[in-house]
Amino acid sequence: MLRALPEAQAGIRPGGPGTWSPKEELGHLIDSASNNHIRFVRAQIEPEFRGPAYAQDDWVKAHRYQEMPWLTIVDFWFRYNEFLTAVLSRVKETKLKTLCYVGSNAGVSLKFLADDYVLHMQHHVDHALGKECVTPYPAPTNVAGPL
Repeated sequence: MLRALPEAQAGIRPGGPGTWSPKEELGHLIDSASNNHIRFVRAQIEPEFRGPAYAQDDWVKAHRYQEMPWLTIVDFWFRYNEFLTAVLSRVKETKLKTLCYVGSNAGVSLKFLADDYVLHMQHHVDHALGKECVTPYPAPTNVAGPL
């Protein structure tokens, strides 16, 4: 469905200035993948993960996704998540309990972090596609807030 979105439509900011276009929203998910990739790996090899949150608007601006071809963004996002799926599929069961501290948020398990990542991604993909029903995020049980 993402690949079917026309280039011109992918560059429109539906909420006007100060909001993200589908290009920027999917770009944000690439940035999220990058940040979470580090979290997922370090939580597997260290006793606990402690790391910064990230300034999502600044990352989107720095990458200038608005100027990139839509299909380049889509393909990179897809491949990166294909890669992360493989990384997460090999996490040892005991490491899913590793505590992860992101920014000033309370600690959450690696499993929560991975589940939250998928929910966050679905929320933004639904929104970028202009779906009538957008997956809510954060989930009502997410006490840590967006990561």
